[in-house]
Amino acid sequence: MSRPATNTPAARTKARAAARLAAVQALYQHEMEGTAIPALLHEFHQHRLGATIEDVEYADADVDFFDDVVKGADARRDEIDARIAGKLAKGWSLDRLDRPMKAILRAGTYELLARADVPVGAAISEYVDVAHAFYEKREAGFVNGLLDAIAKEVRR
Repeated sequence: MSRPATNTPAARTKARAAARLAAVQALYQHEMEGTAIPALLHEFHQHRLGATIEDVEYADADVDFFDDVVKGADARRDEIDARIAGKLAKGWSLDRLDRPMKAILRAGTYELLARADVPVGAAISEYVDVAHAFYEKREAGFVNGLLDAIAKEVRR
């Protein structure tokens, strides 16, 4: 599979944005179907990243970044879930969030924890954009607030 040219800041930003959206989709699929991570990565590499499916063209993604977010969010899921749960309002639990929201928050939290090369504002903004693909403004604001609270804790 060819990798997108990421030699310009704009190309790199676009490729990472595509990787983030795909990572959220992969984490959601993993939770819904229980597909093993290696099989899921293979499926995305071969059939989704940069592909055209049912007349929808998927942008070329930064494959290494996609792999890192998916593998890392899965490997650190207990730690990530504890951080997310710790920021939810009293009376709320992670189980009350729907699966797409959990996938967005897990990917975003992983990036804040493990990807010091990505500025906090960029990571949060990108996952708010991903949230807009699935939700209305209120939920995107929830993603913004929760990831901001986690960032203040882990990126001092």
